[in-house]
Amino acid sequence: METITHTELAPLDELSAVKALAALAQVQRLRVFRALVVAGPDGLTPGVMAEQLAVAPSALSFHLKELAHSGLVSSEPRGRNLIYRADIGHMNALLAYLTEHCCEGQACGASASVAC
Repeated sequence: METITHTELAPLDELSAVKALAALAQVQRLRVFRALVVAGPDGLTPGVMAEQLAVAPSALSFHLKELAHSGLVSSEPRGRNLIYRADIGHMNALLAYLTEHCCEGQACGASASVAC
């Protein structure tokens, strides 16, 4: 999986930012997303995630669908399984959107150049 740098990010529009934030505004989805960020480019199967997070497979499926709809998660078939990954580019675009006009142009702790 290719690493996306900040300069390659497509700017996020307001509606996309709201969808992503709404998807993360639920405890289980936030945990799923964080687990996928930790897993990195290798991603995780739903079975592994369900076990790690102690979530019922049906509930996990619902949460993964919401995260995928928001653009924060992607999936690809691998044999009989799906591999889910956090979309780091979309995550970084969301962070860039949130900090775009940080501190009214003054120096601060948030750096737009820092990307995962």
